[in-house]
Amino acid sequence: MVASLNERERQVLEAVIETYVETAEPAGSRTISKRFGHTLSAATIRNTMSDLEEKGYLYHPHTSAGRIPTDLAYRVYVNSLMRLSQVSASDSHQIREELAERNAVDQILERAAQVLGVLTKELGVAVGPTLDEAVLERLELLQAGSDRLLLVLTLKSGVVRTIFVEVPSRMAPEIVVQVAAVLNERLAGLTLREIRTTLSERLRDAAPVPGSSDLLNIFIQEADDLFDVPATGAAGGGVVLGSAQLLAGQPEFATKERLQGLLEVTERRDVLREALARRLGQGLTITIGSEHQDASLASFTLVTASYRLGPLAGVIGVMGPTRMPYDKIVALVDHTSRLVGELLE
Repeated sequence: MVASLNERERQVLEAVIETYVETAEPAGSRTISKRFGHTLSAATIRNTMSDLEEKGYLYHPHTSAGRIPTDLAYRVYVNSLMRLSQVSASDSHQIREELAERNAVDQILERAAQVLGVLTKELGVAVGPTLDEAVLERLELLQAGSDRLLLVLTLKSGVVRTIFVEVPSRMAPEIVVQVAAVLNERLAGLTLREIRTTLSERLRDAAPVPGSSDLLNIFIQEADDLFDVPATGAAGGGVVLGSAQLLAGQPEFATKERLQGLLEVTERRDVLREALARRLGQGLTITIGSEHQDASLASFTLVTASYRLGPLAGVIGVMGPTRMPYDKIVALVDHTSRLVGELLE
């Protein structure tokens, strides 16, 4: 991809991208010539831009003589041309200050998404750590009424989750105690994923006291729901968003139709969660426009980085239009993910 560009084409492409990011206006040959201090004539640059358009790196809006970078151009820029910015001391201090007083996962992620949005003028996004690989330390079963029990799961990562278990009638206390003992004996030390997939086999022939088989069958039948718990209590099944207002103020969303598209994407937490979940444990990732698997995200770039909470992984980053200052944003996202990881540890 990059090998098809000669040195002049690479320089002109970089200049066009940086000009368009700064101005949100199609870049013309005269404007680009000024960036080079007129060492390249406007005619030379115009010819080079025409070559870049033929190769799929630029396109030519009908209403303008300037060119706009394509998704392919941004990909080349990110992979080969971009020079990462240094996170300023003031930005680093602001991020750390916003996060330092929070101690719950939900609070840290919410503040991190918000401060990233403020610093980048994009939409801060985050997803809580997936608990599939979390190891069950112990569980408790408590009476919570005549027709339900409270299941308390304590995981080795320090996370505690509670789930209500519906039962047909009030269970005798000795049955509840004995079933909890069997569950602890056979499930402690396993990951939640292992429990969901092997629970039926592990509870086979387990009926410690008469009448306990009904309760054990409830766990077997509902294993997928009882042991598939969200990692964070944030709305949207673990997806956290900053303020969309900062993003809505960008030129890309000046029309009613584009703004409506932005609002629809922010309301589709399922789409965002799926997109973010693909990045779990992958470090720093940048997905640009048409590279997204879901067409509803084709106008956006997602820049994310993984953070860890013991053996668990989550993702934090920003979403914005494909026209963004990648050098600054990548540095800020990477820096923030490291701070989040430190605080969670």
